[in-house]
Amino acid sequence: MLLVIACGKQDPQNATRNSSTVPPASSPAPIPATYIETGDLEAIKKRGIIRFVNLSGPAGENLLPRDSIVTLRSFDLANKLAEKLQLKPLWIKADTPQQALEMVQSGRADIAAYSLTDNEARRQLVDFTVPLMQARQKLLTSTLGPDISDPKLLRNVELVAQAGSTYVDTARRLIAQFPEANLSIIEPIVYENRDALVDLLSEKSNRVAIMDDYITDNLVSYRNDVRTGAAVTEPENIAWALRKDSKHLLTRVNNFLTRNLAQPPDDRIADWKEIKKSGVVRFLTYNRPSVYYLWKGVLMGFDYDLAKAFAEQHNLQLQIIVVPYDETLIDWLKAGRGDFAGAVKNITQERIDQGIVFTTSYRETPEQVVSSQKKPAIDKVQDLAGRTLTLRAFSPFIATARTIQRSGIDVAVEVAPPEVSLGEIITKISDGELDATIVDNDDVVMASSLRPDLRPGTLVSDPRPQGWMLMPQNRELLKQLNKFLTKYRKSDQYQQKIAAYFQPNKRFTQRVAARVIPGEDLSPFDTLVKGQSLEYNFDWRLVVAQMWQESNFNPNAVSPVGAQGLLQVMPLTAEDMGFPPPLFDPDRNIQAGIKYLNWVRDRFEPNLPAIEKLWFTLASYNAGYGHLLDARRLAKELELDPNVWFGNVEEAMLKLSEPKYFQNARYGYVRGAEPAQYVRNISQLYKAYTGVATGDTGMPAPLLSPIRSQPP
Repeated sequence: MLLVIACGKQDPQNATRNSSTVPPASSPAPIPATYIETGDLEAIKKRGIIRFVNLSGPAGENLLPRDSIVTLRSFDLANKLAEKLQLKPLWIKADTPQQALEMVQSGRADIAAYSLTDNEARRQLVDFTVPLMQARQKLLTSTLGPDISDPKLLRNVELVAQAGSTYVDTARRLIAQFPEANLSIIEPIVYENRDALVDLLSEKSNRVAIMDDYITDNLVSYRNDVRTGAAVTEPENIAWALRKDSKHLLTRVNNFLTRNLAQPPDDRIADWKEIKKSGVVRFLTYNRPSVYYLWKGVLMGFDYDLAKAFAEQHNLQLQIIVVPYDETLIDWLKAGRGDFAGAVKNITQERIDQGIVFTTSYRETPEQVVSSQKKPAIDKVQDLAGRTLTLRAFSPFIATARTIQRSGIDVAVEVAPPEVSLGEIITKISDGELDATIVDNDDVVMASSLRPDLRPGTLVSDPRPQGWMLMPQNRELLKQLNKFLTKYRKSDQYQQKIAAYFQPNKRFTQRVAARVIPGEDLSPFDTLVKGQSLEYNFDWRLVVAQMWQESNFNPNAVSPVGAQGLLQVMPLTAEDMGFPPPLFDPDRNIQAGIKYLNWVRDRFEPNLPAIEKLWFTLASYNAGYGHLLDARRLAKELELDPNVWFGNVEEAMLKLSEPKYFQNARYGYVRGAEPAQYVRNISQLYKAYTGVATGDTGMPAPLLSPIRSQPP
């Protein structure tokens, strides 16, 4: 079982979608500062807080789980534990595993909720929980690195072992074991960004890293520039750590973990009784828009949210299994790799004929033509005469296009090569390189809201039902899924999901039309923004521009996914910043939002030009820091400048909506057009604000930086 538990906390940032208004509520007291507590569970309960330490701290990023029990990541498990204990979780950052252990031992933290190797040396400091899993340390190198099939073959190699980890002990053992091999050690601290470690390997052809096998397996799953080699340890237990003699806390944690660390069934077609017995239900899906993806550090997606709700209703752990883009859900389902499957799939006879069954429909959507604003409108089917439809390979829209042809309309139908994604087709239509295509109405609405060069056209079908797929013999599972979907469709939560995933955010996509009047306040909140911006050295006019983009200055705004207030801060993010929700009080919301903005900015290297760091910070605030890291790495691969946003990293971010790029990205798919438009909108409004208001309470306006950093 591959558990994705290595990076600590999610990064649930703000969300910018249609807002509704709710009344402000009273403001809870902030979480207290660091303190020493060496007592057991009773002493912790008296404080009302349980402190977890990891190597990311508050608002840390997590990689995209591609094959894991999603709810079993350490961050999620720990927060769930805190809820069971009726305690408020507080997350603290350590630089290395050794430092995390020392913080627990000294009473500066209560639990090291991180993937720690349990060994005798560490047991002198702390107690360990029941194992989360077992792992072996393996060798990892770049594609140009040395032979790592056997440690005996290593010669003149630099062993990369992250500081404060058991990898260092392993490296020292190898050096002592093979004294003639001329081995040496370098000890970087790159726990938060494993891709930086891989980049270290690529710098020299004689570098070899030592890492746990579940980490190397994940790296190989999305990077094609690394390879794994021999195991250099026996299997070791991976667990959490607690203070010694915390017997009551250890018992409660062990009981909790034992219940939640359910083992999924092997690759076989499991019936409902087996699923309930295992405690795990397996869901096959794709990492793609509206289905399953990482956005602002939060796992999201229409199918994912519904599948998670179903699992929780039956007290099951949800195992998400991401199917490679070039393979089919049906093939994986028939091979027994999952219990049910879905990715906003139309219910078609062609799919049923392949030997699967569908649940009842969970939504319906018609098919629609989309073309470019640069070409004549296609307002009715007859307007397709003389036009060319380019369709994604193997899509159900090909049959629709052929039907239109057979009706006597002279439309050319071209099928794109299999490696060309729908996102690429849409981009080429927006750029005028292709004429038109057919996609689901929802995709047309969302794409055209972010790309003004697209023109929605005529509907070409009745609403098509969509559902989940499973094997015919799984009758009881089918019955349970149908019962769930029928009831869920009538709930308010269902309508909120539809709004969140399939309706464009009008506030976000509108043209920049904020009031800009010389001599008047930019917003009703200028004074509050100026004070907080000064504390963190931001230009207050930039924050006001961001505030307009986020909420249109509505302090009671709430997004469908729960972001609150003027700067649309997610409740968990605000809590990490020391501001528990609700966040409708303007002062608290601005404090939380700017503090988080500063936290994001501080994650970038100090020598990055200030103006570029500003744009990177805004893009990260919108989409999540992880996607920004992916975009910078991709920009370098595309021979673009990874240190410049406009026209460089921005372009790479746009490409991360295409499978050939996002399937090799650590954080997977991102709707790149949104952060790109987000930064442009704010930069344009910020420029307007600098013309009518002084920046005397913040840093000098970075618009004085070189023109290359400005949007065209």
